[in-house]
Amino acid sequence: MSPVAIVFLIFAMLVVWGGLVGSALYLRRHPEPKEYPPGGTDDHREDVAPIEHDT
Repeated sequence: MSPVAIVFLIFAMLVVWGGLVGSALYLRRHPEPKEYPPGGTDDHREDVAPIEHDT
């Protein structure tokens, strides 16, 4: 494996795993949205009935 390939491998690993860790930390800090965008109200539809899929 050439040195350029190793550098790109390390860069790709940092991007993928760093993004995963960053996303997990963000979701841990902000698990629920405090407010929804205009028109996007939470109607708790998932609390009423099980999810049905059209097949």
